[in-house]
Amino acid sequence: MTATIITIMIVLLLLGFPMMIPLMTAAFVGFFMSFGGLGQMETLIQQMMRGISPTALIAVPMFILAADIMTRGQSANRLIDMVMSFVGHIKGGLAVSTATSCTLFGAVSGSTQATVVAVGSPLRPRMLKAGYKDPFTLALIINSSDIAFLIPPSIGMIIYGVISQTSIAELFIAGIGPGLLILAMFSTYCIIYAIVNKVPTEPKASWKERGVAVQKALWPLGFPVLIVGGIYGGVFSPTEAAAACVLYAVLLEFVIFRSLKLPDMFTIAKSTGLITAVVFILVAAGNGFSWVISFAQIPQAILGTFGINEAGPVGVLIAISIAFFVACMFVDPIVVILVLTPIFAPAIAASGLDPVLVGVLITLQVAIGSATPPFGCDIFTAIAIFKRPYLEVIKGTPPFIFMLVSAAALIIAYPQIALFLRDLAFR
Repeated sequence: MTATIITIMIVLLLLGFPMMIPLMTAAFVGFFMSFGGLGQMETLIQQMMRGISPTALIAVPMFILAADIMTRGQSANRLIDMVMSFVGHIKGGLAVSTATSCTLFGAVSGSTQATVVAVGSPLRPRMLKAGYKDPFTLALIINSSDIAFLIPPSIGMIIYGVISQTSIAELFIAGIGPGLLILAMFSTYCIIYAIVNKVPTEPKASWKERGVAVQKALWPLGFPVLIVGGIYGGVFSPTEAAAACVLYAVLLEFVIFRSLKLPDMFTIAKSTGLITAVVFILVAAGNGFSWVISFAQIPQAILGTFGINEAGPVGVLIAISIAFFVACMFVDPIVVILVLTPIFAPAIAASGLDPVLVGVLITLQVAIGSATPPFGCDIFTAIAIFKRPYLEVIKGTPPFIFMLVSAAALIIAYPQIALFLRDLAFR
């Protein structure tokens, strides 16, 4: 049965079907083989509907909508201008500003692809004009967007939290430490790159100019304060924080900045609806698939074959890292989380690992895989946005992938990188 399901998924993927089709087909075939027919098909349908019934998932379309409003408005540019005013003049300052802007925008969008568009579109031309090579620039933008998957709010963490029944609030705060660690690693590399390649520096902004930039960015900076402060101050839940973000984004872009008009909202709502529909179909199909393979005890068989059930906590974390990293090189991150999390659930429970630590590591690995050849989804987002050939987009990625993998190794070796803030807030 295991071989049949895997073969079906691979064949359908190679034939070019969207991921929801292989997932649902594999679930139906697995159900047929387990129950000997389709007479109880309503059971599978119920499991699929259960996948999209948790109220926590309401946060996903809310954060997507808020990110879309900000991307089309002025919030991203105001954040970029503020960061540039403080670090743009140092060696490698423009590249450091790009990485920092990705981190800040990640704190208001939670989406790697939205970050590639919002930050990469205005900053790539400036970096090329300043003397940075395009492969380095593209790789920096793509991989810095990975930080958006770790810094709250993170759509990946919401999906993992729902699937594994882990506290989303704890996952959010645990992602901050690893996100800042990666930002520090990227910034150091950017400075070294600029020194080695003799990239000229930007003019230094005066304190008056910095003050103006900070003043303009104060409203967009309210997003992370609203999300993190609201959740950990006990004002509202992560789902309520998402709704508050939408309201805040509407007030900001439509009323205060007046960068958008009412007709723009229809376009934004349509885009959000399409993305949300795809995500929820994937979640439903993934939950049905997970239920079928769990009922057939396929996870235990796979883990037993590779001896992961007998591995210690570190061995399980390494196995998870490799599996999620490799899978996201070929498949969409949400699908990977939906499919692989239930497979590793028995080993995670048996080893006594903290599910929050596992969630942070999984989120990091799917983010790395999303920017890694051959089929990382962020690579193709960059190809579409910047209209550059595939080989040019991936040429500069190896140093960044090495740093991201190093960050994952550090988290495995020193879990407190992820758990320190969580423990401070919740223990």
